Amino acid sequence: MTLEDLKREALALSPERRAALAHDIVISLEGLSPEMLESLWLDEAERRDREMDEGSSTGIPGDEVFARLRARRE
Repeated sequence: MTLEDLKREALALSPERRAALAHDIVISLEGLSPEMLESLWLDEAERRDREMDEGSSTGIPGDEVFARLRARRE
């Protein structure tokens, strides 16, 4: 099974089961060293930056993000 296969199957789960799976995955990362976690976050930041540069991903302006959050709280 490839990562894409696993992702496709996970996304087909109900929201409740996806949340439980996400929780278990996050908990599994707690045993990693701070250095490993930092490395993983740096890799993710570089991936996102590359996607932005390539145009395969777009950002949302900070003002819009905060406006959406405020709207949710009302």
